[in-house]
Amino acid sequence: MSRVEIYTTPFCPYCQRAKALLTKKGVEFREIDLTDVPGAREEMDRRTEGARTVPQIFINDRLIGGSDQLAALERKGELDPLLAAAE
Repeated sequence: MSRVEIYTTPFCPYCQRAKALLTKKGVEFREIDLTDVPGAREEMDRRTEGARTVPQIFINDRLIGGSDQLAALERKGELDPLLAAAE
């Protein structure tokens, strides 16, 4: 199974939507709350090369993007192969 990480903030509807999709698929993910984890914002900025919005989703260290990009992968049938890929 792939390693999935998602940078979030509380009360973000896009974060909730992305997490709901991953949960529906039975995917375990590491949630990194930017308000709770010291240095998380800077880490996210570095990993995304400056993206400032949440969520920011990584699968096996590959930047997927946000909730819309995750949903687009699902619609195209490309999300399951990414999630099934071993690290």
